[in-house]
Amino acid sequence: MTPDTRSSRIQALVAQQAALRDARVGVVDVCTAAVASLPVSGAGLSAMFPNTASHPLCSTDEISERLEELQLTLGEGPCVDAFAHGSAILTPDLLTSELQDCWPVFADAALEAGVRAVFALPLQFGAISPGVLDLYAGVPVELGTEALADALAFADTATLLLLDARIDQPGDTGPVGRRDDLGAYRAEIDQATGVLTVQLGVGIEEAFIRLRAHAFAHGHRLADVASDIVAHRLLFSPDMEPKRTEEGR
Repeated sequence: MTPDTRSSRIQALVAQQAALRDARVGVVDVCTAAVASLPVSGAGLSAMFPNTASHPLCSTDEISERLEELQLTLGEGPCVDAFAHGSAILTPDLLTSELQDCWPVFADAALEAGVRAVFALPLQFGAISPGVLDLYAGVPVELGTEALADALAFADTATLLLLDARIDQPGDTGPVGRRDDLGAYRAEIDQATGVLTVQLGVGIEEAFIRLRAHAFAHGHRLADVASDIVAHRLLFSPDMEPKRTEEGR
């Protein structure tokens, strides 16, 4: 199969998922189409940035949502490494001593969540890397040559969507653009990180690290902690532990 033929077939599968939703094509359709086509249980996609906060964009189920949250909260895992190195990280079985050593916290947390295999595929277009597509399975599994080629084509399609490319959708009179974007999730985390730069007197990266550390330490989601910060239910200071205000009690 030629790359162009594969790409066209994958884009058609993604467009079909959008048609089932009666909506414009978006990255969520990449995730659902990938799960329907590949030997995986779920998929998630995160927008990632080298110098600022990264954000989950979509997931197909609660486990894939948890998987995205874990990696971004912990700062370790296949997704993080795939983005850092710009190459696919294929982990057919997390229950190996090598991976336990590589991601000591993430591996245990992912296994506890019901994940045994993870395939992290960076989204790349030249020098631009807008995020990572994660595929997971609840049992050990390897992607064969054709399955891996399809998975990479799904990642390429997600990249085009995140870069505002166009994918034709059956029944439309013309191409449609993506509707999915970083949305309220990213906006609130960005806003919370900005608040922390003021409260802590630190840069944006350090502020996000503090936000992420607090979320992990207390077993909360990033979005929930961000919401509390923006609503002034949770206050940070340079010299004291974060404290809740009367509104947050």
